[in-house]
Amino acid sequence: MGRIFAFAVAALALCGAASASAQAIVASVRPDAVAVTVYRDPNRSPEQAPNLEWLNGYALISETRQVSIPAGESVVRFEGVASGILPQTAIVSGFAEGIVERNRDAYLLSPGTLLDRSLGRRVHLRRTSLATGAVREQEAIIRSSADGAVVLQTADGFEALRCTGIPETLVYDEVPAELASTPTLSVRVRSSAPLSAAVTLSYLASNFDWQANYIATLSEDGERADLLAWLTLASNDDTSFPDASTQAVAGQLNRENARAEPAEARSLELRCWPQASTSDIPLQDFGPPPPPPPPPAMADEAIVVTGSRIQTAQLTANSPVTMIAEQEALGDVKLYRIPEPVTVAANSQKQVAFLTRDGVRVRMTYRRRVSPADVGDPQPAQRLLVSRNRTEEGLGIPLPAGRLVLFTQAAQRPILIGEGFVRDRAVGEDVEIELGEASGVFTQIELVEERKRENRYRLVVTNDQARPVRFEAEFEDSTGFRPGRRLGRRDGRPLWTVTVPAHGRAVLRYRLPVDNEDEDD
Repeated sequence: MGRIFAFAVAALALCGAASASAQAIVASVRPDAVAVTVYRDPNRSPEQAPNLEWLNGYALISETRQVSIPAGESVVRFEGVASGILPQTAIVSGFAEGIVERNRDAYLLSPGTLLDRSLGRRVHLRRTSLATGAVREQEAIIRSSADGAVVLQTADGFEALRCTGIPETLVYDEVPAELASTPTLSVRVRSSAPLSAAVTLSYLASNFDWQANYIATLSEDGERADLLAWLTLASNDDTSFPDASTQAVAGQLNRENARAEPAEARSLELRCWPQASTSDIPLQDFGPPPPPPPPPAMADEAIVVTGSRIQTAQLTANSPVTMIAEQEALGDVKLYRIPEPVTVAANSQKQVAFLTRDGVRVRMTYRRRVSPADVGDPQPAQRLLVSRNRTEEGLGIPLPAGRLVLFTQAAQRPILIGEGFVRDRAVGEDVEIELGEASGVFTQIELVEERKRENRYRLVVTNDQARPVRFEAEFEDSTGFRPGRRLGRRDGRPLWTVTVPAHGRAVLRYRLPVDNEDEDD
């Protein structure tokens, strides 16, 4: 009975080995062509710049690879995919009979994972004498993982790696098949005949984002602006995509935020117990032990910034531009296609101009939203750069959300005069960009006269600039509000619009009812 059982086990082992050998492993090292489409972080507001250390946008990666597989079952390993790949979104086309399964390989080649995946295998233990420089090599079997002390078995017994006080290292005959030096997606496929085909791999990946950066130069009269806009792509991914067909999508998409689990790539940290070794190797033959190694260096997590990004601070709307992104409509969203292949590098930013417009008609407006009874000290008005997204004003194209810096010319050089942000604006919509508080336009509400049934107030606007300014006041809580002149309305609120003369002031008088409810009681 025991012999029959042993024979059955041996037969099963042979069948398993035959099955394993019948499954070919085909490696696709790199794509022949790649396209990268970057989507913004859906939860990031326009006034927020992307957090370069934690990007919450994503990208659609489409790769074309030439793959040859034999007849039967094969495992095709797509190496060099994005480290933030979401494997559940991967679509593979080009295999005539389809795929059986797909997996994101969770282990990257590193000292720790190489040792872990070689557990129980034979390696070569190489030692160098400190006294003579002689090299001695012997076979060893790895008996423990990379956590703490690494235990090896040799013909001399068991010992811990690098605990003898002499230089020693492990030499591997081969890298285990399940380890890859780059992020890898593997698929298992079947084919009734040998096949060579162009395969398309498409998937979503986290760790990307983009935004628009606008640079405007205001004319001397404040009525025109030259506009230059940059499309800024950012990547936290560990994979670079050279010469990629690149585009960015503007608009809100209904998609849950998801992030990929990073592939495991472990360092190797060795610790020794006091005896340093359980082997019988005479330490005196190799000289005194070397000093302890320095602690491992911290990984460099700095963002590598491209030259075009570094130069942005020195750019104005009049800077020369050699490449302009092309806009396309995709239903409710807009796509900006970079006309030339660019490299979306790992852990970096890249900027490409997507809009240039000279002489856009604008106006500087000063505004305050007030409560009519808010008596107090003078308050600065808010500055706004206002236009309308129409061809008549020099625009007439969709404007994606992003930051804006405003310059003016003084003494033949650009001077920064304000910063704000642009929200997504479709053609025909009003464009209003808040630039912060004004330093020369102030507002104050004064109580002029108190009466039994109503009080009289006035809103005083002062302008210490050398030119007239346009001012708007929006009144909140306007129940019973009775202005001394006819006013317009905006969003259901009374709106006072006035031109305040240079070094002058404007006044609006109005009345408010007095709440006498307590006196009546």
